[in-house]
Amino acid sequence: MGVGGGSPAGRPALHYPVTPSLHYSTTPSLHYSITPSLHYSNSPLPPFMHPGEVKESFLMALGALVAHKLRSALTLLGVLVGVFSIIVVMTAMRVLQQNVERELSGLGSHTFQIQKWPGAYFGGPDGFEKFWRRRNITLAQGRQFQERADLARNIGLEQNFWAGEASSRFDKTPPGVRLLGVSPGVFPARNWVVAEGRQLTDSDVDSAHQVCVLGAGLAKILFPFGSALGDRVKLDGIHYTVVGVLEPRGASLGGDQDNFAVAPITAALNRFGRAWHSLRILVQARDAASYDDTVEQARGVLRALRQVPPGKEDDFEIFSNDSLIAQFKSFTSTVRWGVAVVSSIALLAAGIGIMNIMLVSVTERTREIGIRRAVGAKKRAILTQFILEAVVLCEIGGLFGVVFGVLGGNATAYFLKMPPAVPIDWVILGLLLCSFVGIVFGTYPAYKAANLDPIESLRYE
Repeated sequence: MGVGGGSPAGRPALHYPVTPSLHYSTTPSLHYSITPSLHYSNSPLPPFMHPGEVKESFLMALGALVAHKLRSALTLLGVLVGVFSIIVVMTAMRVLQQNVERELSGLGSHTFQIQKWPGAYFGGPDGFEKFWRRRNITLAQGRQFQERADLARNIGLEQNFWAGEASSRFDKTPPGVRLLGVSPGVFPARNWVVAEGRQLTDSDVDSAHQVCVLGAGLAKILFPFGSALGDRVKLDGIHYTVVGVLEPRGASLGGDQDNFAVAPITAALNRFGRAWHSLRILVQARDAASYDDTVEQARGVLRALRQVPPGKEDDFEIFSNDSLIAQFKSFTSTVRWGVAVVSSIALLAAGIGIMNIMLVSVTERTREIGIRRAVGAKKRAILTQFILEAVVLCEIGGLFGVVFGVLGGNATAYFLKMPPAVPIDWVILGLLLCSFVGIVFGTYPAYKAANLDPIESLRYE
């Protein structure tokens, strides 16, 4: 039986357990003493979740690691290597991915490209042979395409024709200046904005005028003292009159996107020949709603112009920014998961090393554990301390691995002159993986330490 009353919600309830006590005289009689005890029925935390215990165990775990600096450093080295190998690759991939996305954004909105070759190819040489056997896209096909594809807002023709040294009456450049042959529709499709002068016109293309528009970087090198308009530049032994200069676009993959010149595509074909050059067709849809219809119309028109039989695959490639980015992500995802698997093996080996060191630590501190148990430490306190030691070891190694990995991955950005990147998602995943390794491989040593017999532990020498 017991004496007690109800209590309002949130307040401690008094429970009075009945404790029998035996007093022996001639006849034993029972006397009942009533001792009140406090019981919080609505406590928000279970017994093993007291913040004070966790904090104390954490501080003791840190103290134990600091007391064995060399052993702790060698143990966390395996975790560091595993996390570093993940983060350094993911950071480098993220740098390249952001740069590819930024570079591909050079195409205007709702723009796609048609050409003989694939936009990105990750297969072997055998598969590439079928692209080599395709017929070139000619100027005649390009002009007929412009007439028939009436859903498009802009259609441009372009091709790279030459790369080498450019010169003016003031200066000359190192080799590497590109000469592109284009039609007027390429300017809006490529998001090229004329900063000075004018762009190429249909008249320039029809008459194959020897004129050009310079990228901002090339104009600055060749004409450092003033405007380039009306002056002449020499490209592959041919003089072109400058009629415009484009706005600067910056660097990409370590190269200058402004180090080029564009001339009428007819003038370039007359100079460099038509037989070995397959043109690219840039098509800009009117809006997002008509984009898919524009792509289908473009495919049908070009199949008819190239006389592709019904049922056979296209003998040309159509791709856009989104499709190229998807291809790049598909390729890099394989690399990412391959690295993740290899790094997981490294973390597994590091976890086994942590378990071994923790078992050694339990053996060395047997007497200490016995003393703590003798003065009232509970099993859960011992268990928490040793698990936290393993987790802290892993997290310290993981943090160093993240820092070195991000720095190493961004070395790619530094050498290629690209903006740095930090793969936050992989950083969080790496640190969570470290905690998981610490818990998994620290549980058995912690369980062994918590279940040591206090008396036998005190006798241990």
